[in-house]
Amino acid sequence: MRAKKAPPRVVLASPCGHSGKTVLSCGISTILRNRGTTVQAFKKGPDYIDPSWLTAATGRPCRNLDLYMMGEGPLISHFFLHTSQCDFALVEGNMGLYDGLEEDGKGSTAHIARLLKAPVILIVNTEKMTRSVAALVEGYRNFEPDTMVSGVILNNVSGERHAHKLVAAIERHSKLPVLGVVPREESLTISERHLGLIPFGEKDKNSLVLNKIASFVEKHIDVQGLFDLGRRAEEFVFWVEEKKGIDKKEVKIGVFYDHIFHFYYPENLEALENEGAEILFVNSVVDEKLPEVDGLYIGGGFPELYLEELSQNRALMDEVVRFVESGKPLYAECGGLMYLCEFVHFGGRSFKMAGLIPAEVYLMKRPQGHGYVEAEIICENPFHPVGALIKGHEFHHSTLKLREVINFVMRMRRGKGGDGLNDGILYKNMFASYTHVHVLGVEYWAKNFVDLCKKLKAERECNYNFKEATNG
Repeated sequence: MRAKKAPPRVVLASPCGHSGKTVLSCGISTILRNRGTTVQAFKKGPDYIDPSWLTAATGRPCRNLDLYMMGEGPLISHFFLHTSQCDFALVEGNMGLYDGLEEDGKGSTAHIARLLKAPVILIVNTEKMTRSVAALVEGYRNFEPDTMVSGVILNNVSGERHAHKLVAAIERHSKLPVLGVVPREESLTISERHLGLIPFGEKDKNSLVLNKIASFVEKHIDVQGLFDLGRRAEEFVFWVEEKKGIDKKEVKIGVFYDHIFHFYYPENLEALENEGAEILFVNSVVDEKLPEVDGLYIGGGFPELYLEELSQNRALMDEVVRFVESGKPLYAECGGLMYLCEFVHFGGRSFKMAGLIPAEVYLMKRPQGHGYVEAEIICENPFHPVGALIKGHEFHHSTLKLREVINFVMRMRRGKGGDGLNDGILYKNMFASYTHVHVLGVEYWAKNFVDLCKKLKAERECNYNFKEATNG
């Protein structure tokens, strides 16, 4: 255990979603980075997409902060562990500042800000608003006095006259400093998709977009004032347990990672490495053969947008089938589950997939599963112990049509899963679910996965040596 001191830090929050948090967070992070500041970004909640932009803006992996999946102690440790080598921490909230799982606000952005003893900067979408902005920010400042709402950024301002009225109202009725007045600028919005924002890296000009955002933000936000506010955050020291990973890499795990499959928490991949696995990335479109690996991990993403490309790479799908049929372990989440089914139906067309799961996938316009998950493990399997309660999340527009009885491992207590009641499809040593897990919430996940790879590898080597000795 080591005592660590929290760096200067702020939480960027808003009264509601779609207020410009991600765009402004990216702009501020890019500006600070360009000034030589090492910024560690965090995203409140289970989201994969916003963190991809913040990762690009800071040059460091953005980390999620999720109280439902992690719990208070692990979340705080997680924050301190990843801020020990940075100059400034920026936390982007989600939804409204005080919106949590229940009416008491547990799990909200405000809850996390209080845990981290971090000042909150409120980003307000001021469209069709003038004097009322003062009532709004004062309401947020006083709603929970322990939440340190310490500054305001006015976003989506229509012009100088509008800006004057907004600032005058706040100066007269509130003690909060206005750290920025950001004009409306449609060209700086990040395109959206049904799961949220477009992931960074899917558009060729995304780096130019970040630089353009930073240039614009620097003209309209007092970034130095924001930094100074973060420096005045209450001193916070926390004892953190630093776990030393296994240096020797005994097994190799292939991870599908490309423009289609990229929904992975960095902590999950790091945990696999810390347990003794070497990670080898696989491109689901370009690669026709699997590398020599002892396990496979296929995460989520947007396979529905690239079904033509995926279905044309039959060689890789056949490799995956042979891999699973040989008894080697595969863990798949959401998009990975879709890849393993027989067909995906979308836009009036049908696309053949790997065929390991006797089910067909149908894409719907509305989400079929959206939110946090709690599930009980009810059947023996090599990844999760029977009786364990899994906390995770799901967000999918697809539904499964089962062609035969499926061996489900998870009984849903919260969430939809694969059929509304169950999730976690087991076949040999393949496990596929709509539920995404985070290793800070399912702490044994990486160890069980790697231990399984080690065990099966040892058995294969033992059988090989036995055959060699017999033949000799």
